[in-house]
Amino acid sequence: MNRSIFAFRHLTRCRNAVRISPLRPLTTASNRSDASPKTRNPGQQSFFGPKRLQCRSYSTMVSYHSTVEAQRKYFKTGATIPLEGRKAVLKKIKEITIKHGNDIADAVHKDLKRDREYTKAFDVAAVIGECDYFLANLDEWAKPIPVSTAGSPVDPDAEAFIVKDPQGVVLLISPWNYPVFLCFWPLVPIIAAGNTCIIKPSELAPACSELITKMVKENFDPNLITVVEGGVPETTALLEERYDHIMYTGAPHVAKIIMAAAAKNLTPVTLELGGKSPVIVEPDADIQKTAERLVANKWVNVGQTCITPDYVLTRDELKPKLAAAIEAELTKKYGDKPKDSPLYSRIINERHFDRLVSTLEKSEGKVLHKHGDDHHDRDDKFIAPHVLDVHDKDAFMQDEIFGPFLPLLSVNSFDEAIDFINNGEKPLASYIFTKDEGKIAKFLSHTTAGGVTINDVQKHASVKGLPFGGVGNSGMGRYNGKYGFDTFTHEKAVYKRPL
Repeated sequence: MNRSIFAFRHLTRCRNAVRISPLRPLTTASNRSDASPKTRNPGQQSFFGPKRLQCRSYSTMVSYHSTVEAQRKYFKTGATIPLEGRKAVLKKIKEITIKHGNDIADAVHKDLKRDREYTKAFDVAAVIGECDYFLANLDEWAKPIPVSTAGSPVDPDAEAFIVKDPQGVVLLISPWNYPVFLCFWPLVPIIAAGNTCIIKPSELAPACSELITKMVKENFDPNLITVVEGGVPETTALLEERYDHIMYTGAPHVAKIIMAAAAKNLTPVTLELGGKSPVIVEPDADIQKTAERLVANKWVNVGQTCITPDYVLTRDELKPKLAAAIEAELTKKYGDKPKDSPLYSRIINERHFDRLVSTLEKSEGKVLHKHGDDHHDRDDKFIAPHVLDVHDKDAFMQDEIFGPFLPLLSVNSFDEAIDFINNGEKPLASYIFTKDEGKIAKFLSHTTAGGVTINDVQKHASVKGLPFGGVGNSGMGRYNGKYGFDTFTHEKAVYKRPL
């Protein structure tokens, strides 16, 4: 047998040789005061068992050094290396997501008043789909990759290949806008890549944070997956520890704090940060379809989505027609009173409500359409959909809006729209509506964004074969499908000669 093929098959067998029983109670060194890592047999370990171990969660300020080091000690035993063990955990994540589907919908509704059926159709289904996708492909992704030595100044009897190594202990800091989905979606590749994970859910979505803690606590060994609840003090304390990777979804100003903390230990980070995602609507666009597709996505979660359209660049003469078409589509989706529509969510809290109302008060823009007659309601955290005509220095154009306002800006040409986008920070997503293939090609080559959808919005994030992530101020790193596996894996270069 060819030596190279033999080496790859041997490595693959080694990764699958230690079969972990997911149904056997776990006894680990970190759970026994009289045990050391050397006494632990990976062949006798499981990721979870019928007697569920207690997940470490905290509601008061403590040091998390012991939590992190317990996971690191567990990781060093090699317990997370076997693929069958990783698959067992993915199956358990899928199982508990299905089991708690209604609970997830209820918790999200409690925090954001988002439609329960939408949460089940999107958040729950997406996590299940990610688990299935990884289960179907993990064996292939984890295989050693042969590398040709042709043309390299190497020994003629040498072979080269890449081995996929887990990174270690991962800190996952999830956001409040999709509090369950953006916890479990990245958790899938973290675990599939063979890592352990400490989850910090957002304290701004307390019902979801409590549910995440319950789901993890009842089903997983805390040395593999654990949850730390709390706010800024707890997050600050967590960032004092050393990790092998940090995954954060949220705002750029917080990301800078996380990067500074990570830099102390040279810890790699994956940051998904959002930004002002632009939409160009050209004169040849079908205005009815454009409005329909904008409304179908912009006001989901009342604009509290990282890749939601933030503003529209179009010709001045198109604004009235586009605004009227958007208003008609809003009526179709939410009726005449969006406040009474079960499909219309709420702002996450009073602080963000006040931020949005303050921006509206500072704005010099003209409100083209305010959908419905209901006024802002701070107690209910309700703000109606607004379409506005603004200039480039308006209050709504200073930061990511993250709310139910859609500003329309006038540009005199397609090139002017391109220049406007390029003069701002690089967004997480960008969109264009046009039938002109030449303009589409220029849009793709002359602007930069984390991802692009053409003649629709946000759809690129649904494609398993595409990476999801930002660039520049909108983030770094990527995940979604195999890109997530690669992000949380170290590709180890190997050069081998016979003796």
